[in-house]
Amino acid sequence: MHIDLRQLRHFIALAEHRSFVAAAAAVNLSQSAFSRSIQALEHSAGFQLVDRASKELPPTQQGLVVLEHARRLIREAQELNNEIGRLNGAEIGTLRFGCGPAPAGQLVPRAVALFIAEYPKAKVHFQVDNWQDLNQRLISEDIEFFVADTRRFEADPDYRITRLRAQRMRFYCRADHPLAQQASVTCKELFGYPLATTFRPPNIRKLLTEYSGRRDFVPQVECEHTYALLNVVRHSDAIAIGNAMNPEPALFTDELHWLQPVDLPPHLEEMNTRYGIVSRNARSLSSLAKAMIGLIEKTDLHLADHLSGVPMPHVGV
Repeated sequence: MHIDLRQLRHFIALAEHRSFVAAAAAVNLSQSAFSRSIQALEHSAGFQLVDRASKELPPTQQGLVVLEHARRLIREAQELNNEIGRLNGAEIGTLRFGCGPAPAGQLVPRAVALFIAEYPKAKVHFQVDNWQDLNQRLISEDIEFFVADTRRFEADPDYRITRLRAQRMRFYCRADHPLAQQASVTCKELFGYPLATTFRPPNIRKLLTEYSGRRDFVPQVECEHTYALLNVVRHSDAIAIGNAMNPEPALFTDELHWLQPVDLPPHLEEMNTRYGIVSRNARSLSSLAKAMIGLIEKTDLHLADHLSGVPMPHVGV
C-alpha cells in the first residue's frame, strides 16, 4: 500500500468533522475532490474507512486502526519537518496547541503576537475549546499542550503542569445596571438577575449554589466565547463572572462595573483562577512549543502586573 500523507490528513479531517462537506471545507478542497481523495485511500487500503450508512459517518473497525496510525504519521512528519528546520538554523514548522475561552481573550493572543515576531517562519494553529475537548486532542496528540484550568490534572502523574498566576474572579455588570447605582449589593440581589458565564469548573458552581440559596445553580447564559458573553452583559441586565483580563478594556472606559456582594467573603479560595499550561509527560515538547510556553509565561506575568492597576473606582462594593 502506498502511503499518501495528504490522503491521511483528509481522512483525519473526516473523522473529526463527520461530514464530507465540513471536512472538505476544513482542508480547502471541493467536496468532489475531497470525496475522490477518501475513495482513493480506501481503494489503496482495500476496505471502507467510514460507515456511509450512518449519518454520523463513524470510522469502521478497520478505519479506526488506520486513523490511529494516520495521526501518528502526520504528527511524526510534522516533528521531522520542525527538526529539519532546527538543524538548518531556522525555526520553521508548525506549532499546534489549545487554550480555554478565558486565556483566548488576551493572554494567548498576546503571546502568539510575540511568538510570530520572534519566529516569522513558523506557523501557529491554536484551538479554542473547553478543557475536556482540549484534553482529548492532547491525548490523541493533535496538539502539544493547552492552556486552561488545571484542577483536573494536577494529581495525575501522566500530566505536566506549569502554573500561571492566579487571578481573582469577580462579578461584573454594565455601568448603568441598577446594581451599579447602589451603595452596596447582597448575594440575593445579585442572583436575582440572569447570570452569564463560560462553563465554569465545579468549585465555582458549588460556590454559586451555596450563596444563591438554590439547590443547584445553572446560569441562564453559558457560552465558551468570552467576548460574546461580554457583549451580552453590555446590552442587558445580565451579570457575568470573570477576572479582569478580558473585560479590562471596558472597565477602563467605564462600560463595566465590578460588583462585590457584602455577604460574599472577599478572599474565598474558590474565587481564584487556577490556569496553567498542560502537557503530557510521555511526550517531549518541540522547540517551538517550549518557546511558546516561555512567551505565555512572560505574557502572564506582564498581564498580572498590569491588571493589578485596574482603578478601584471600577470595583463595586
